[in-house]
Amino acid sequence: MVQDAIAHKQTLMAYQPVLRDLPGHKTAFHEGLIRVLDPTGRVIPAREFMNVVENTQLGREIDVVSLRAGLMALNDNPDLRLSINMSARSIGFKAWTTMLNRWLGRDATIGERLILEISEQSTMLMPELVSSFMEQLQNKGVCFALDNFGSGYTAIRYFKDLYFDILKIDGQFTRGIAKDPDNRALVCVMVSIANNFDMVTVAEQVENDEDSAVLTSLGIDCQQGFLFGGPTTRPSWTLNSEKVRSG
Repeated sequence: MVQDAIAHKQTLMAYQPVLRDLPGHKTAFHEGLIRVLDPTGRVIPAREFMNVVENTQLGREIDVVSLRAGLMALNDNPDLRLSINMSARSIGFKAWTTMLNRWLGRDATIGERLILEISEQSTMLMPELVSSFMEQLQNKGVCFALDNFGSGYTAIRYFKDLYFDILKIDGQFTRGIAKDPDNRALVCVMVSIANNFDMVTVAEQVENDEDSAVLTSLGIDCQQGFLFGGPTTRPSWTLNSEKVRSG
């Protein structure tokens, strides 16, 4: 299904806001999430297929499609700041790297507004390669987020070599945190690690006000989840464009 969707360009991006933990919860950036359409036109989220394709050639092709969509959105919307998911395996994939370098060379402001998210599990497959890759692109203004932190087995010793800008704490630690003292203790440790290495913290999968308030009290910088908005294929900037055209 995924292979057919890519071949027939039946893919699209959904965008979810990540909000600063400030009065008014202003948007810090959006995360772009790849979607494919099945033969009936039903939208299939990445979580339903990425585990199957991530380590295959198809996984690299999905990363290319996702990156292209994200770069085009950044190009069309100068005020947009966007994160795009990638696998560490795509670092050496020619189509992916060629596309990224071409767009960064075309407009320097794109790099300054681009965040690349690499999962903890993917990072640990090849930490030395990821470290070198990050250093090259951070010099061009690109930021990096360590995604799903706590879900894998990151060796703490790598933190001094992996200069991630953002630490995204996995939802298993943030969901229901208001009633879970163990998770509160673990998130405190994660926030301390992030602060020590000058990383911005993002709590994932925040779904209610009670959990959000606890996360704020623990020093979380940003929050993401259905409490603030689910992924949408029609984000505000496209709706505004539609209004201009129809007006």
